[in-house]
Amino acid sequence: MGHSFTNNLYHIVFSTKKRRPVLTDEIRDRLFPYIGGVARNSGGSTILANGAEDHIHILAKIRPDVAVSQFVNKLKANSSRWLAQTFPAINWLGWQAGYGCFSVSESQADEIMKYIRNQQSRHARMTYDREITRLLEKHKIPFDAEALAD
Repeated sequence: MGHSFTNNLYHIVFSTKKRRPVLTDEIRDRLFPYIGGVARNSGGSTILANGAEDHIHILAKIRPDVAVSQFVNKLKANSSRWLAQTFPAINWLGWQAGYGCFSVSESQADEIMKYIRNQQSRHARMTYDREITRLLEKHKIPFDAEALAD
């Protein structure tokens, strides 16, 4: 084959440090477009971003020459700096150290977008800790429950 064809979709999840519920609707409305710009400048694009007061979910497409870890680190570092500068009243502490990243088949992209869109209603009845635990279990990723706290 003379060309390379890829479709690298990822469901990325990360939380505020200490699960602080500081991401209000107003902040999220401004944060997600900002993250979209960071993604474009980092070798990818956000298809959808949403979240709750203490964490965010992103469905992203990443070029094959970009390492997922570097992409996520750029999203977190740039958005963290922006949040601290733009919203000083929230006393931004940063994002948690780690993140969840799950590969997504194109055949499942619509389902993941529905999942991401419904974050506010989901978190009216489920904590972030329970949600991330379920995602890790669903993707058969071993984890230490104590290591999830940050």
